Amino acid sequence: VFIDADVRLEPTGLARAVEFLESSRTALVSGVPRQITVGLLEQLLIPLIHFVLLGFLPIKSMRESTMPAYGAGCGQLFVTTKTAYQKMGGHAEIRESLHDGVRLPRAYRKAGLMTDLFDATDAASCRMYRTSAEVWRGLSKNATEGLASPAMIGPATILLLLGQVLPTGLVLYIVALTVIGTVSALPLWSTMAAITACVLSYWPRLAAAFDYRQSWLGAFLHPVGVQLFLAIQWSALLRKLLGRPATWKDRAYAVVGPAS
Repeated sequence: VFIDADVRLEPTGLARAVEFLESSRTALVSGVPRQITVGLLEQLLIPLIHFVLLGFLPIKSMRESTMPAYGAGCGQLFVTTKTAYQKMGGHAEIRESLHDGVRLPRAYRKAGLMTDLFDATDAASCRMYRTSAEVWRGLSKNATEGLASPAMIGPATILLLLGQVLPTGLVLYIVALTVIGTVSALPLWSTMAAITACVLSYWPRLAAAFDYRQSWLGAFLHPVGVQLFLAIQWSALLRKLLGRPATWKDRAYAVVGPAS
């Protein structure tokens, strides 16, 4: 079991994780604990762990194939067997990485071993960061191994801005036109399309807030959180292009590329 120091297991949490490992018949499973968020930046950004995993990872394909590209996890909690860990080569295989949530499952898959994810909301909890500065540095330190990689950041930015930010902006624009009395100049279909798109953009975040006990304030400010998330990704990529090392808890780390 590999568990971060800030993760707190429920009394039956470890037993449930092992049960999932055995029932899934995989070599490595990763659980996403309940994320405790207090500060505003925590509430806006930390729930995006679930949003990105469920929005960008094809779960069905992940469970049917050992393709490394489908490997993903949460570095806060991993459970494996000694035999599988030794066959994969251990953490030595990812020693240059700060993002074991991505790199460890992909190392298993490269060795021909299956990995899986499970909901650890009722099995464990974690407060990752304590200040806004920690949130920013913590999420940016390994961003270039994920969505901030040069190959991913362009498509991810387009998808997130068009799908998660623009719909709300359009609805606010329509509201503004209503207030000044000129909304009738817009075709009815465009108004309905904007409202539908806004509802659909909010639905996953609101559902996650209910299912995973996330911040409702962060969910209602979802477009703001997405914009901040993208700002972190672009700043991390810029740091990499400038050759500046990632820093965390007064330690500097070499800038590494995306997981293959």
